Amino acid sequence: MIFSLAIIGGGPAGCAAAIVAARKGARVLLLERTRFPRHKVCGEFVSAESLGLLQDLLANDFRHLLTRAPQILNSRIFLDGSMLEARIDPPAASIARFDLDAALWETCCVEGVETHAETVVKSIEGNGPFRIAAGKEVFEAEVVINASGRWSSFTSPEIRARNGKEKWIGIKAHFYEASAAASTDLYFFDGGYCGVQPVSVSANGSGTRINACAMVRADLANTLSEVLRLHPVLRERSRTWKPTMETVNTSPLVFHKPEPVQNTMLQVGDAAAFVDPFVGDGISLALRSGALAVECLQSFFRREHSLHQAAVLYSDAYKERLGHVFKVSSMLRGWLRWPRPIRRPIFSLISRTEFISRQMVRLTR
Repeated sequence: MIFSLAIIGGGPAGCAAAIVAARKGARVLLLERTRFPRHKVCGEFVSAESLGLLQDLLANDFRHLLTRAPQILNSRIFLDGSMLEARIDPPAASIARFDLDAALWETCCVEGVETHAETVVKSIEGNGPFRIAAGKEVFEAEVVINASGRWSSFTSPEIRARNGKEKWIGIKAHFYEASAAASTDLYFFDGGYCGVQPVSVSANGSGTRINACAMVRADLANTLSEVLRLHPVLRERSRTWKPTMETVNTSPLVFHKPEPVQNTMLQVGDAAAFVDPFVGDGISLALRSGALAVECLQSFFRREHSLHQAAVLYSDAYKERLGHVFKVSSMLRGWLRWPRPIRRPIFSLISRTEFISRQMVRLTR
């Protein structure tokens, strides 16, 4: 039996591709090395432009995740002793990956996708059709989509070569906070940042579960408690936090230009490119790239184009529809690396100019 499409990785990008393809009539195989539910290092910010897509993707039984999710109405940036604040309009949502990923995986099952959790893909051979060795089985598929994340055994040699001397890690945990604003707060310090936002509110209104997710240079901090001490405002805010889960972490974090296609294998989500978390588009890019890849494959499934031609269509569409996010994040990353004596007066001026302040905040949400 040959599958129309095999997808490596069952996160939001892989599940989005699987759901869209299955609904279009494709025979879909979805392979995931872990099991659900599970926590992932993520800011858990779902931007407004992807909420409609997420609602369409989720089966009816799981759409309550959207109706119950805290709305994120504001964004605040804390840097160099100043604060920028702006409304997020339309509002974003905050959904824990523990819940979101499990709901998307279950939706795949509902849609008839053949799912295999706790299955490690050992090798992929061919350029279409493909032979996939996974666990003790070998599968065949006309097309493969790599949704295995920003760093896996299928990461290209070119990207591996960019993993240089400066090591970055991601760290995340949920905490209980007595009172948290409906805001995503970004605390920047030399060598990294930490984002904080609510992910759920208690039924009796007595408190909030918040997500604290940081990206930091490994020589500065290796634990979240160390990160929380790197910014004075965050250090004070976190004094009364109570952890609700074990800390999770991930590495390496490597920035590179988008790589939507590797040979004739389409790549989605972080497998295509890892975007700076502070721009708030990680989940959105995952969902949108997964759906976009399947959209571009339709001409191949109808036998109107070769797989190579469909891959070129996807690469071009990815750059056109999603490429601007990476340009913005690269620009902001470069600005944040300016020396503090230069950066501080500029940021202070921006914080006192409402229009510029609002535009700056919108770039990071």
